[in-house]
Amino acid sequence: MATMRSFHSWLLYWRYPGVITLAASALSAQGLMPGGMFRLFTSDAAILESQEIRKDLPCVVNPVKPALGFDLKFHSGYSVTIPLKELAGEGNQLTMVFRVTAVAHPDEQVYLSQRMSVPVIPEDAKGEASLQGSFNIGDGKYHVDWLMRDRNEHVCSSNWDIEANLPPKDREMPLDIGPNMVEAADAEPFKEEPPIERAHDGAPLNVKVMVNFAPQNAYSAALQPLDTNALVSILRNIAREPRIGRFSIVAFNMQEQRVIYRQNSSSQIDFPALGEALHSLSLGTIDFKKLGQKHADSEFLTNLIASEIKDEKDQPDAVIIAGPKVMLDDGIPQEPLKQVSDLHLPLFYMNYNLNPQATPWRDAIGSAVKYLKGAEYTITRPRDLFFAWTEIMGRIVKSKFGRIASSSQ
Repeated sequence: MATMRSFHSWLLYWRYPGVITLAASALSAQGLMPGGMFRLFTSDAAILESQEIRKDLPCVVNPVKPALGFDLKFHSGYSVTIPLKELAGEGNQLTMVFRVTAVAHPDEQVYLSQRMSVPVIPEDAKGEASLQGSFNIGDGKYHVDWLMRDRNEHVCSSNWDIEANLPPKDREMPLDIGPNMVEAADAEPFKEEPPIERAHDGAPLNVKVMVNFAPQNAYSAALQPLDTNALVSILRNIAREPRIGRFSIVAFNMQEQRVIYRQNSSSQIDFPALGEALHSLSLGTIDFKKLGQKHADSEFLTNLIASEIKDEKDQPDAVIIAGPKVMLDDGIPQEPLKQVSDLHLPLFYMNYNLNPQATPWRDAIGSAVKYLKGAEYTITRPRDLFFAWTEIMGRIVKSKFGRIASSSQ
């Protein structure tokens, strides 16, 4: 059985001597394309079926080894380079078509395709174009047959094998994609979360989640897709917890020192609205009013944490803070935190840090959480997220039942 999907998670770089320009391609909408094999050109199908290596469109293809993402899916793909002189002129178009076959299910092939228009390139252009594409797979072994052709029907083709599996120590970690499954990469990180069947035994939990949507590099002028996807994956992991019935979300940014988005006590997290709110971020700009305020950043952080904890409207069973480290020049002011130091609910900090060796010391949020006797977890790899969340949920449940038992006495 053949399945065909549009494939759109890829980037194109035009490399001229001394200059690298990122060109945005027109991407088709993702979705299941009916018809399977008969939608392929006969010539494309023949090349894929023969597994012939073609170089009449000179290119170098490098497979991407599968790696587990924070979304608990394996990500694989390819990178390919082409001399710019091969694409010179105007009106050219590149078409990528390939199929991914799980070795365990050789009759269930998934076809992915994408077209893009090539910008006008001078005949004497030097350098090369570099394309990168990705797709998602589950645990298993796969064979990939790949081709790219231009408008003149010049073809570059290749094939390779990949394998995705969890190490034995992580086998208890449930993936968000089944074994031997293939998916087109998701181009929209803020799509709506499917409904979750909530637990019906006992009172549902109510949590408040504060997320610092900021890049790992505090001096970066943009929120990188890697950072965005990781933070959204942390949020989705929380949203999918069946024992939680109400969510309050506070999205903020330390560089701009402001709350970006707020959602109060809802049955599910509104990811599309959150994504829309993040468009208002303007990292790299400076508010001159704040430049003249000493300790503005540390005061914003501690006041925000204190105000959200003592907010009596939500009455959450736990407060969870997530985001990259916030390294400030000044120590955190403790006066706002003293007002909530008699905290009777658990407080957690999920510190998203891809390189903990580079910044091994505690950050401002970690210092505030420690002062309030909360718990901090460093999230560097997907396994860290899974095991941290398992422990956090255990502590939230224990805390709630303890409070219920105390109040009934």
